[in-house]
Amino acid sequence: QVQLVESGGGLVQPGGSLRLSCAASGRIFSTMGWYRQAPGKSRELVAEITRGGTTNYADSVKGRVTISRDNAKNTVYLQMNSLKFEDTSVYFCNGVPASRSSWGQGTQVTVSS
Repeated sequence: QVQLVESGGGLVQPGGSLRLSCAASGRIFSTMGWYRQAPGKSRELVAEITRGGTTNYADSVKGRVTISRDNAKNTVYLQMNSLKFEDTSVYFCNGVPASRSSWGQGTQVTVSS
């Protein structure tokens, strides 16, 4: 069972940037993803990356975020730029498809002026 710990969230103004990190206790999944969940909304997948580095993004974040991974360090990153109010959410990492037993606590991203 892989344990995942997200970090790097915070309070940022619109247009700002954040870099999220996801550290795994063991070998990370072949395809890793960043998910987010806003209050009252379902959790959504916003970015994913295969072990070989192929990426895919949700339309809502395309062009503003970059997912990357360091397989040697069992770590996945999400660089977020040009943040918008609607990016405010708790961000989680997990495999794609997600492993029910591997959800972490997430990291809060709040975009506010």
